[in-house]
Amino acid sequence: MDHVNLIIVLALIEYVFFILVVGATRGKYGIEAPATTGNPQWERYFRIQTNTTEQLILFFPALYAFAFYVSPAWAFRLGLVFLLGRALYFFGYRKDGKNRMPGAVMTSLTSYILLVGALFGLIRKLF
Repeated sequence: MDHVNLIIVLALIEYVFFILVVGATRGKYGIEAPATTGNPQWERYFRIQTNTTEQLILFFPALYAFAFYVSPAWAFRLGLVFLLGRALYFFGYRKDGKNRMPGAVMTSLTSYILLVGALFGLIRKLF
């Protein structure tokens, strides 16, 4: 499970990076708190952070359940895919909102695979 915990820590570090980017660019684009609109570039950064928050709520428990009921090694591999997908999402979305889809699909599908896999692993264990 150490490899799975490594994925969790790396995902949190990636998320902190997104938070720092949003905070650092707030002044650059003239967005005074508590505003969340006013500059399209800053709004893309803010959406990257917000969407990542939404994704992590599904990803973390699905990753742990998959690791427990199916395979820690495969959870680690899928976790790497998730991390790469979030990076792809960041670099794509910050340039243009239309470029977010490859990273969004990559991370969403990874979480869905983890969740469905965990469900099947749990059912297999119960029956």
